[in-house]
Amino acid sequence: MPAIQRPPVINRLLDALPSEERKRMVAGCEPVELAFGEELCAAGDRLRHVYFPVRSLISLIMPIDQSSHLEVGLIGDEGMFGIPLALGMDISRVRVVVQVGGSALRMNAEGFCAELARSAPLQTVMDRYVFVHLSQLAQATACTRFHLVEARLARCLLMTQDRVHANSFHLTQELLASVLGVRRVGVTKAASALQERGIIHYSRGDITVLDRRNLKAASCGCYKADREAYDWAFV
Repeated sequence: MPAIQRPPVINRLLDALPSEERKRMVAGCEPVELAFGEELCAAGDRLRHVYFPVRSLISLIMPIDQSSHLEVGLIGDEGMFGIPLALGMDISRVRVVVQVGGSALRMNAEGFCAELARSAPLQTVMDRYVFVHLSQLAQATACTRFHLVEARLARCLLMTQDRVHANSFHLTQELLASVLGVRRVGVTKAASALQERGIIHYSRGDITVLDRRNLKAASCGCYKADREAYDWAFV
């Protein structure tokens, strides 16, 4: 299979800014290494930082009750965590957990809000990103309601591969169950079906995409719709 395209030098959202704004934003950030499973923010916490993933992956998890939760967002180098600040709010309604460890750029909330107030290009980029985020959230809601688990798993794996720019990555059964809104046995059945068809290799959370073309074929149309929403806003 052809190698996955290398990620941008920094972060696609930052790369969408004009040169001077991008340089100023990057200068205001500190590089950090995020660890797998690290909690960046709990639901109800006040936002202290925004994060721009570079080679890491962040999950936004909505707690439903004391025992249930559902992933409602996935952020890699195409985006950032901190949308509430762009909307004038400073409280997170979701739990934010590192799904794939790696590098990111972090800026304190005060600095980000100050840049947002002074930079019209940054405001425009954030407005477009909010549009993308809301579009993908609506798509995910419809996907969870109408599509089969195997197709939704294929979509999840494609989204993860796009963001980590690698054919192999680690996703625990617990996390996949949260992403798909099913029990672990549902994850096992769907992953086994894709593995039996030679599309992926799956063992104890270690996943390798063997056949991306057929993984796309196994996915529902929501994967394409997610990509199109981003392209409409930024290409």
